[in-house]
Amino acid sequence: MLHHISFGVTDLGNMAAFYDAVLAPLGQVRVWDGPQSVGYGHPGQDDKLLLNLRDAGAHPPGAGFHIAFSASSRKAVDQFHAAALAHGGKDNGPPGLREHYGPNYYAAFVVDPEGHRIEAVINRACD
Repeated sequence: MLHHISFGVTDLGNMAAFYDAVLAPLGQVRVWDGPQSVGYGHPGQDDKLLLNLRDAGAHPPGAGFHIAFSASSRKAVDQFHAAALAHGGKDNGPPGLREHYGPNYYAAFVVDPEGHRIEAVINRACD
């Protein structure tokens, strides 16, 4: 359904470094960059997440909105969470099963350094 999503950020360099680190365990990389924005996706493919410089008066969406990234393993979810905390993110739910979402729903939730709520999830029997 979705082609891509964009986050507005005030510090493109810092946020690009954050997303370089947290998306790497999920197999996603910076696929292009420019002076006003950067794009992330799977190597050799189009971007799925864009970071764009935004006006100082704009703010990220609040509680109730988040983006969930697919992970290939529970270990990748764990690595996503650890990378986020090591690069200025805040824990919003440590890695673990969320059986109220399903018996195999393994996820971690963080808030990035500028307030965007993100998740990494794998929802299948594994590991």
